[in-house]
Amino acid sequence: MLVHPWDAARDAAEWRAWLAHRDFGQLAANGVDGAPPVVVPTHFLLDGDEVLLHLARPNPIWAALEANPLAVLTVHDDYAYIPGHWRPTGVPTSYYASVQLSCRAEVVDDREGKAEILRRQLAHHQPEGGYGLMAADEGPYHKRLSALRGLRLTVLDVRAKFKYDDHNPAEERERIAGRLAERGLPGDAGARAQQLRRLKEQPTAT
Repeated sequence: MLVHPWDAARDAAEWRAWLAHRDFGQLAANGVDGAPPVVVPTHFLLDGDEVLLHLARPNPIWAALEANPLAVLTVHDDYAYIPGHWRPTGVPTSYYASVQLSCRAEVVDDREGKAEILRRQLAHHQPEGGYGLMAADEGPYHKRLSALRGLRLTVLDVRAKFKYDDHNPAEERERIAGRLAERGLPGDAGARAQQLRRLKEQPTAT
């Protein structure tokens, strides 16, 4: 992913705050023996510098991770197409936010390890409760643990991008934000919110 200086996250706090409200992405690993990359859409839990998730045992990503444990988890959102006639240059562009976590994967196959990952994911994704005991050898789910494998991903590097024309004058960005509000397509509200947030938080020259 190309990240120009004006599109980069200003610090780790920015991308972490954005990612705190997004827990679905795509996990990618290199294909085996020259095959194309394996890409898996999945929910996940980011806790500090560790990502937790689980997948079905037949998933093709396991062979890829066993051959090479390096993987990338990518999340994108708040995207919108910006027509050329909205911009002084006449050149269309895309607005979007994207965070890519380069990770080292550890496959978890022991029952208690898988149950622990599931307990933490349930607490995150379903904080209102409504689920049974998650344990290795009892409760309503333990017989299903053999059908899945767990993953612990240690984050090694982060590339974060917020592409909202930050290198252009404030009045131009405010005008485009107004156009996004008027158009109201799916994604426009999120893109507008990110553009205005970045505009508000942009350091002023001294």
